[in-house]
Amino acid sequence: MNSSKPYIIRALHEWISDNNCTPLVLVSSKHEDVQIPTGIDEEGKVVLNISYGATKNLEIIDEGILFDARFSGRSQNLFVPVGSILAIYARENGQGMMFGDNDELPDPPHLKKQKSDSEPQLKTKAKEDNNSKSFLKVVK
Repeated sequence: MNSSKPYIIRALHEWISDNNCTPLVLVSSKHEDVQIPTGIDEEGKVVLNISYGATKNLEIIDEGILFDARFSGRSQNLFVPVGSILAIYARENGQGMMFGDNDELPDPPHLKKQKSDSEPQLKTKAKEDNNSKSFLKVVK
């Protein structure tokens, strides 16, 4: 399954923008594929304004965020990979989301087999209550 992170970033960017707030992303500049101007980060992190007014050609794609922005009067092309994004939030009120270091899902647990190896050991309520009355009531 694809990572949900780019979908969440797009949704939060839209939500923050729709509420007339400024979307900011906290980015780890130590990520190997980050393309930002040198010297704008502090302690390996940088906050970037990704509002429509501060950027040009903004694209939030599955691989990351692409946009042009001005730094020291010069237009720069930036690329921020999804893996480098630590948070997206509104400047005005701080609402948004922080992401963990590793957003990958753990492997699903393996089903334990009974001695016969023919049926999983897990029991379902439906199987146990097969002969019991329904819990649904007809409401008129």
